[in-house]
Amino acid sequence: MKETVGVVMNGVTGRMGLRQHLVRSVLAIREQGGIPIGDGRVIWPEPVLVGRNEHKVKAIADEYGLPWTTDLSEALADPAVDVYFDSLVTGERDKTVRQAIAAGKHIYCEKPTAPDLATALELARLATEAGVKHGVVQDKIFLPGLLKLKRLVDGGFFGRILSVRGEFGYWVFEGDWQPINRPSWNYRAEDDGGIVLDMFCHWQYVLDHIFGRPTSVQALAATHIPRRVDEQGEWYDATADDAAYGIFELAGGIVAQINSSWTTRVFRDELVEFQVDGTEGSAVAGLRRCRAQHRSATPMPVWNPDMPAPHDFRSQWQEVPDNAEFDNGFKTQWELFLKHVVLDTPWQWDLLAGARGVQLAELGLRSSREGRRLAVPELELP
Repeated sequence: MKETVGVVMNGVTGRMGLRQHLVRSVLAIREQGGIPIGDGRVIWPEPVLVGRNEHKVKAIADEYGLPWTTDLSEALADPAVDVYFDSLVTGERDKTVRQAIAAGKHIYCEKPTAPDLATALELARLATEAGVKHGVVQDKIFLPGLLKLKRLVDGGFFGRILSVRGEFGYWVFEGDWQPINRPSWNYRAEDDGGIVLDMFCHWQYVLDHIFGRPTSVQALAATHIPRRVDEQGEWYDATADDAAYGIFELAGGIVAQINSSWTTRVFRDELVEFQVDGTEGSAVAGLRRCRAQHRSATPMPVWNPDMPAPHDFRSQWQEVPDNAEFDNGFKTQWELFLKHVVLDTPWQWDLLAGARGVQLAELGLRSSREGRRLAVPELELP
């Protein structure tokens, strides 16, 4: 028997909304026959696509045989719709999420949930007072590499964790002699662009979930490429940060250092990697892989610049096995949220959790402007 959940999906004409949320999550759930919940029942999502560009949204809807509209009010007025999903650009989310809350729909949305903390907290308050369920996409904690890393942490592999070092990014072409590989709004502060607002929201929940809550931040944001070319081939001033260098103190005394950059060329195995060092062992985790080195297997290098290094350091790390089948991280969280809507199962990644990411980004930008370390207060609903 099908437990049908109507889902308005707004923003699927964007790359992430289309590929990860529609195709690899909601449609993949339908292709597998729904989400089993026992007694022969399955949760069955029924998506309705919403977009401002009629040509684009119609083309996607026709390709996958789905209903569509350009009128969000019309979609939200449908009593068969239970959930509103939003993957629009950040600056548009406040208005549409408020509208969906007022319509009594459960909320699931991308992050950042808002361009500023006050708005993010207000959305969390409104949803809570309305009694609707609400969730924020926090996909990276469901990545295979980070799931294996969390397994090592929970199993006590590291002993006392000392530090976390993260490297994320790749080169985003300026657009003059190579086509741009990210939308131009990402590099305009007036359009809520910038790598701090984009990525610190991720680092907040990754650090909090695996290691501990960030209690302080010291950051330096930079705009290394001052001019870029937009989708129309026109030069524009890049007013948002394209790189950020952050140091975070975590509850328990762990120090995390994360570099985020759209102006770096990749010389590592994956686009993001975290190295964790502890008294009993270390590990390096990326999107999919995780490798570890225990204290008992740690070599004893000697600094000698006059001869080649006698160690092949990479070969001395052990691959952490999967020991499980890992599904797409976006799909995994979609399944958890839909179970939360239908069965009221436990859920922790709500709009208040999303506001914590916005808070860290806001404090990171302020830290960069003021050149000092800032405390990260505990958040409560207003």
